[in-house]
Amino acid sequence: MRELTKQIGILCLLLNFWSCVGSSIRTANDATGTYQADLIVYGGTSAAITSAVQAARMGKSVLVVSPDTHLGGLSSGGLGFTDTGNKQVIGGLAREFYHRIYLHYQKNDSWHWQKKEEYGNKGQGTPAIDGAERTMWIFEPHAAESVFEDLVKEHGIKVFRDEWLNRENGVKKENGRITSIKTLSGKTFRGKMFIDATYEGDLMAAAKVSYHVGREANSVYGETWNGIQVGVLHHGHHFKTDISPYKIIGDPTSGLLPLISADNPGVKGAGDKKLQAYCFRMCLSNNPDNRVAFPRPEGYDPKQYELLVRVFDAGWNELFNKYDPIPNRKTDTNNHGPVSTDYIGMNYDYPEASYERRQEIVKAHETYQKGLMYFMANDPRIPAKVQQELRQWGLAKDEFKNNGNWPHQIYVREARRMISDYVMTEHETLSKRPVPQPVGMGSYTLDSHNIQRYVKPDGFVQNEGDIGVGAPMPYQIGYGAIIPKKEECQNLLVPVCPSSSHIAFGSIRMEPVFMILGQSAATAAVQAIDRGVSVQDVDYEQLKVQLLKDNQKLNAPASKL
Repeated sequence: MRELTKQIGILCLLLNFWSCVGSSIRTANDATGTYQADLIVYGGTSAAITSAVQAARMGKSVLVVSPDTHLGGLSSGGLGFTDTGNKQVIGGLAREFYHRIYLHYQKNDSWHWQKKEEYGNKGQGTPAIDGAERTMWIFEPHAAESVFEDLVKEHGIKVFRDEWLNRENGVKKENGRITSIKTLSGKTFRGKMFIDATYEGDLMAAAKVSYHVGREANSVYGETWNGIQVGVLHHGHHFKTDISPYKIIGDPTSGLLPLISADNPGVKGAGDKKLQAYCFRMCLSNNPDNRVAFPRPEGYDPKQYELLVRVFDAGWNELFNKYDPIPNRKTDTNNHGPVSTDYIGMNYDYPEASYERRQEIVKAHETYQKGLMYFMANDPRIPAKVQQELRQWGLAKDEFKNNGNWPHQIYVREARRMISDYVMTEHETLSKRPVPQPVGMGSYTLDSHNIQRYVKPDGFVQNEGDIGVGAPMPYQIGYGAIIPKKEECQNLLVPVCPSSSHIAFGSIRMEPVFMILGQSAATAAVQAIDRGVSVQDVDYEQLKVQLLKDNQKLNAPASKL
């Protein structure tokens, strides 16, 4: 009898295991390259993984079709100094992610290059380690990637890596619904529901859903901080002194230095098709045993950095202000100053570009940024004190080991944004207007990096587009912002390129928010499947019940942190 009970117990465990796996993977007809599941998630970002995990936990089969090899997007691609905003509005799977990061750093063997007590506790707007909440908001890239891989493995989620959507004719629709998507390798993925969790919004665009690229004019949504912002200088990322843009100082006939546009920047408040700058979030180390000297990239051209020399000559001394500390004597290094890691004006065609052209753009950014670091570490025109300190840093030897210690993900700060029946604008993010049917919350500053570098009428150089407007309190993000117009597509959700204006997206575009919206999108997809309705006809009250059950935050906290 005891042996029978033991066998029954083992059988139950096996059934439970295979039930979990079966809910995540139901592939059909592998021999023909066709795969099928309740939900198909396209993308490898943090939102893609939270979407897939949520669907699996709700008992649905799910496949992740990822153009990326590494999972987690920017969260595992160098952005470890998390833009938290108000952490009280980060719930659900997003908070679970940061809890798992906390658990990782509770292990002594996670502190290889530094003692835990030596690290300090600096975070962005919040302590890095919150012992009471058992969360940690600052982390190394490999630690984040391991958490995403653990989540996928634990839930038996099948991930198809290095699979690129055929954007020309790979999306099949019938009666307003996507029936299948096909990748360039020839694989076909059929599903009842689809989620586009890419930074670019490629599935959304291929499905003929309306979207926008660039800045809307302020007049479109009655905004103040959208559109061209000539003369608005919110951060320290502008030229604070008069710097000549010409090859020969003060001589317009000598021509412009590299990376300065000769075009008129446009009229304040007008719209354009330009994008805020991209960069890589480098992970640097100042530990001699874990440091790789900045390499001289192929195609290195020191003339690209002449403008930076003039900035240093003018007395600028803020180089190390965004070498934000993460564990083990490393950094999440971001753009800072008038000439820095942002490759201003060199990404405008990225969202609509072919895959080949995108790779050219990414490579150009890599060459520029590697060249920038090499230039500052080696060129004799850099102030000696700055150069001496910089040479103490290098690429972290134990990060991105299969990519020359360089991040595998470029920071696509903004690409396409869906246009749906409901659009999030600065009015919602600044809490000037109520938000219907909230499915998550944001709280970060309305933030845009520089968009263009131009010559002012007085003959000096200036940057434009850098905006930082604080959100007075956490704000809700409406369900309507992550679903297309019903007449365009009835079984697609878009959590990473939501329906929002440029400046509203400047706050929404944070990794914790992407995870939040990814989970909510999957929850809605499951309920649409269960009720046999379109995503536009999901019963919001039922959706809200499930979101709250899963610890999503839908209302502002009573107090601010």
